[in-house]
Amino acid sequence: VQLQASGGGLVQAGGSLRLSCAASGFTFSNYHMGWFRQAPGKEREFVAAFRRYNSNPYYADSVEGRFTISRDNARNTIDLQMNSLTPEDTAVYYCTADSTLILSSLRTSSAWDYWGQGTQVTVSS
Repeated sequence: VQLQASGGGLVQAGGSLRLSCAASGFTFSNYHMGWFRQAPGKEREFVAAFRRYNSNPYYADSVEGRFTISRDNARNTIDLQMNSLTPEDTAVYYCTADSTLILSSLRTSSAWDYWGQGTQVTVSS
């Protein structure tokens, strides 16, 4: 399983960024896919996810209405469109995949098996 995240960068508050994660080495459509983030000195936290075979996205309360996750099973990618960014969104963003987790564990980082290398998002005030 390989997950390659890209699209991070420096943006001013109120701006937008789009992250992309390219997946390979597994049958993409059979996996739950998601994004987590980790700010300095903080634990890794859930951002958004899709469960496999389910088109309904899940979001953290802190990003609901500002971030949009999308999944393309034909291209084996998941994207995260981030709008109205604030300095509190500054973190390393990680793409993640798993084939066995249950719904109650979706927001728990330790429940996910596979992780990409992360991409830095920095929002200046």
